[in-house]
Amino acid sequence: MKRFENPVRTSLPRSRRPAATRLLLALFAAFATIAAVVGLPQTSQAAAAALQVYPVPSIYAASTDYRLTANGQNVPVTHYPGYDIAQFAIGSGSAELALTKVNNTAIGSYSISPVKLNLTGTISGPTLKFTVPNDEYLIVRLDGRPKLVIAIDPAETNRPASSGAGVFNVESAPYNARPGPDYSTTAFQAALDDAAAWGSANGRQGTVYVPAGVYTLGNLYLRSNLALYLEPGAVLRYTGERSHYDVHWHKDSQGRDITWFLSTRYSSENISIYGRGVIDGNGQAALAPDNLGVNLLTPIYTMNFRVDGITFRESSSWAIMPTRSSDMSFRNIKIFNRFDMGENDGIDVMESTNVNVTHAIGIGLDDPFSTKTWAADTDLFRQVPGSPRPLDNVVFDDLVSWTYCYGVKVGQGVIQPQSAVTFKNVVVYDAAVGIGVHHKYGAAAATGIRFENIDIENLSYTNDSNRTWLALWTGNTLGSGPVNGVTLTGIKVRNAGTTPARINGQPGALIDGVVLHDVQMPGSSAPATTLAQMNLTNLSDHGSITIQP
Repeated sequence: MKRFENPVRTSLPRSRRPAATRLLLALFAAFATIAAVVGLPQTSQAAAAALQVYPVPSIYAASTDYRLTANGQNVPVTHYPGYDIAQFAIGSGSAELALTKVNNTAIGSYSISPVKLNLTGTISGPTLKFTVPNDEYLIVRLDGRPKLVIAIDPAETNRPASSGAGVFNVESAPYNARPGPDYSTTAFQAALDDAAAWGSANGRQGTVYVPAGVYTLGNLYLRSNLALYLEPGAVLRYTGERSHYDVHWHKDSQGRDITWFLSTRYSSENISIYGRGVIDGNGQAALAPDNLGVNLLTPIYTMNFRVDGITFRESSSWAIMPTRSSDMSFRNIKIFNRFDMGENDGIDVMESTNVNVTHAIGIGLDDPFSTKTWAADTDLFRQVPGSPRPLDNVVFDDLVSWTYCYGVKVGQGVIQPQSAVTFKNVVVYDAAVGIGVHHKYGAAAATGIRFENIDIENLSYTNDSNRTWLALWTGNTLGSGPVNGVTLTGIKVRNAGTTPARINGQPGALIDGVVLHDVQMPGSSAPATTLAQMNLTNLSDHGSITIQP
């Protein structure tokens, strides 16, 4: 892209520049210094960021509603069931966005979320212009058009070479994988195994490099000391044709078999998946051949596992399932699921410890961000060896959530203990319940749960008769367990829903030690000081509830 330059340019050495030029440059530098010190406004061009626009494969249809540019560069907008999507990355600096309605009718109204960013624009006929100061995940709406998700990633800083020592390019010999409808599973798996073997022999990760293109694949299994890099425009696509996949479990509630598209080998370690590519579950189309559902990524019995920058889309079951693992990081991930397919959770952290999910957007009918623990005979574990584990020290930070269910949630399964779970710096764009602990299954304790700096923008849906900003409740399926030590601090409720907030334990399994600090309800700039002001009136079988202004 064209970068901003000083208004006066010369290729002459400083000593040979004309006196007038030297004086002008000195004055310009002096003015810039003074402006920075006293806080005078700077031109937006001076802070404009370099862009990386991701190529979009032809399998993804273009939006019929929007065109988008960022810093004057065209950004593809794709149509998706329920919303449209645009994705790109920026370096240090800002991006001026120009969003235009395709049919050129004048814009009557618009909204930009997260609201807390205070992004405002200017309208000129069919175009809305506004500036984003850094990478953000946004949801924009113009009039009655579909909502547009604009996922702006931070710039890639760790892109590997496509060839060389320790790099195994799937399109190079001896693998010779090619994008297209033919399956490349054997070639990919060979590259993955060779990279892992090289990494183990050399004391670091071997890298599998996947160039741009849509690759049709069966199951892929990841071994220790492996990095899988997906170039922007690279898509790993699931088909649902049963002959190409292993059945890993049977989901009783959906009445279908499920496969793990990508998973780790048991007892593995030091695995990374990164880049700006896509792991695509192919949604309803992939259910058609054999009704075989998919979990897109299942890191199981692994440690030191990292995911950075990947887009996960259209999973027909829970998309990402970190399971019985430790020391895991998921950063800059985008989870784009549909609203017309059920039980398509975003990331469900299960029976794992020391897990961080940072800077993510999750969209779908079911819960985008949650934690769960189960029994050995729970459907998803019937074919898995080993014993159930507790869950501890899981942190979700810097999230945008849009769902028909819970914005952020602990549960429903608490069959093994869950402790030290934190959700912080979260925007609930829309949901049925903003914040939740739903201890529905099991008799274990959920303790030390923290919700910090949560901004609830909309509550448009209903789930289990709940349409509220807060639901802490327990059931009695497979026993009843306590919930102890729930802290809510810095909660901004812009929409409180239509049903009362609730805290409902069970006899002998109370919800106890709830602390409510700095909870601001709609229309108020001051923290609520009573449960009534919080509309927290559905109460039963609870212990202490403390309000701290």
